[in-house]
Amino acid sequence: MVVSMLTGLQLGYTKYCCFLCEWDSRAKTLHYLKRDWPQRKSLKVRKKNVQHPALAEWHKILLLPLHIKLGLMKNFVKAMDQTGSVFKYLAEKFPQLSDEKIKEGVFVGPQIHKLFRDDMFNNLLQGDEKKAWDLFCLVSANFLRNIRAEIYKELIEDMLSLYHKLGCSMSLKIHMLHSHLDFFLDNCTMVSDEHGEHFHQEIATMEKRYQGKWSTTMLADYC
Repeated sequence: MVVSMLTGLQLGYTKYCCFLCEWDSRAKTLHYLKRDWPQRKSLKVRKKNVQHPALAEWHKILLLPLHIKLGLMKNFVKAMDQTGSVFKYLAEKFPQLSDEKIKEGVFVGPQIHKLFRDDMFNNLLQGDEKKAWDLFCLVSANFLRNIRAEIYKELIEDMLSLYHKLGCSMSLKIHMLHSHLDFFLDNCTMVSDEHGEHFHQEIATMEKRYQGKWSTTMLADYC
């Protein structure tokens, strides 16, 4: 959402939601299969879902590893069997989260790290879900942290293949890993997650304050 606001793109589930290329997010049959999309030549208002003039140049936008991690977790949980024992364990593990947030896979960094260290959760996972989770853990440790392993590209390829097999929807964050892996700077993992976590805590406080209601005052607080 923040990237869309900075680049003037339409919010929500749009056709051309990538600020680097003309990725058709609605062409689900091509997700995970087509990697090269036509590159954007410009961000013109009223063309390719651009509604407002850009507030920032695309090459000055950084995609922080924390937000990529949150996106991977969200799509993984949404693809899980929501009637199975693993999904029920998530509700027991995080009773403070609403059923809606768990169904949508809305977790923050500390909660994901707890699951990384949770033997019970790892033992409950089976089959492709287990393989995808293990690779997600490896990608988090070898690409989305301060250490970038030499085989990080292979790990990401294997993880995305299993995400495709599980039926995970391709979000903008997954699309960036799939088609624009070279966009991530070598030192992007040197940014601390603390700033991002602090931001999420403030947003959670705002959600409680406005209780799901929208107003111009809320938008000013977000900004």
